[in-house]
Amino acid sequence: MTKAHKQALAAGRAEGKIVRDYLEALKRTKPKRGRKRTPESIKRRLNTIKNEFENVDAVTQLKYAQERLDLAIELAELTAKVDIAPLEKAFVKIAKGYGERNGITYSAWREIGVDATVLKKAGVTR
Repeated sequence: MTKAHKQALAAGRAEGKIVRDYLEALKRTKPKRGRKRTPESIKRRLNTIKNEFENVDAVTQLKYAQERLDLAIELAELTAKVDIAPLEKAFVKIAKGYGERNGITYSAWREIGVDATVLKKAGVTR
């Protein structure tokens, strides 16, 4: 393998990581359909589970235990702030070239959730 080939592979891996990180951040911050949960509503549900836990059968306790774990993760995600700006900035720098090399169209970027203004900044056109 030539030095140029190795450098191209390394650049491809780095760009792939930038794209992956940005798309994952978009996925985490994307509003979900339906009724929005708030940290307060999650805490209320956790309190309800805590109060009812000892007075239910073993199978319900098992379900409550899993729900409690799921709610704790959801609460942590809600309270953690995802700063997407640096990820977006890095994405804008490489998106056009990455898309051209990998045959990714404007429509595919949009379908996965990339905003049109971000694509415009990146120079990705229809």
